[in-house]
Formats: sequence, structure tokens, C-alpha cells
Amino acid sequence: MRIFLAAPLFSESEREFNEKVARELRKAGLEVWMAQEAPFIKDGTDEEKRSIYEEDTTALKKSDAVVAALDGIDVEAGVAFEIGYAAALGKPIIGLKTDYRTFSRIENINLMLELSMRGIYGSTKEVIEALRSV
Repeated sequence: MRIFLAAPLFSESEREFNEKVARELRKAGLEVWMAQEAPFIKDGTDEEKRSIYEEDTTALKKSDAVVAALDGIDVEAGVAFEIGYAAALGKPIIGLKTDYRTFSRIENINLMLELSMRGIYGSTKEVIEALRSV
């Protein structure tokens, strides 16, 4: 099964967390694509940005499922886009939220994102179990 790992990658701690999650998913026999292993913006040219966008959306199209990292008060903008894109493609989306902070007093995360997912889980182990039923 090909997994698209939708996760923020802008700090060392985010990238280390993503590597840990990807390692656990791969150990469970899953193929994982994540943006931090793909080319980053170096020059900021329109051509370069378009290429990164195309690679990201192509990887989403080729995936069998999406695992979305949801930690934080609000879901990171790029992850939110990838969730919406995957939902429009009809891909199963599994949330991973290890952070106990909530979006609002009535929502764990924004309801538009939450309702596009099959579930939100608190550990990679739970995510792997959920992926087995996809």
C-alpha cells in the first residue's frame, strides 16, 4: 500500500517526527512518500515552485491512502491543502494527532478536515491498525 504522509516539515522537530512516523509505517510494510524526501524550494522561481506542486499532487494521486499529521492548535496550511485534495480524489485519509490541544471547545481540529477523515488516532501504531482496514 502506498501512503502519502502529509506533514509539516519546517522545523527540525517536525522533520524528526515525520522520519519516525515514516520509519514505523515502512517497518509495517507500507510504502511511504513524504515531501521532505523530495526537492525543497531552493531558488523560489515560479518554475521550481510549480515543479514541487506537481510532484506533491502527483504523489497524492498515486497514493492508496493519506496519513495526515495534525499536531498543533491548527492544522498546517500545506497539510490542510493535501487533506482537501485527497478528499476530492476520494482517497482514504487517516489522521495522526499526538497533541492534546484542540482547535476549539467543540472541535479537535477544524470540522471540515475532521469529517473528511476515516478517523483521528493518537499513535502511529493505531494509524497502522486503521490502515489495515482501508
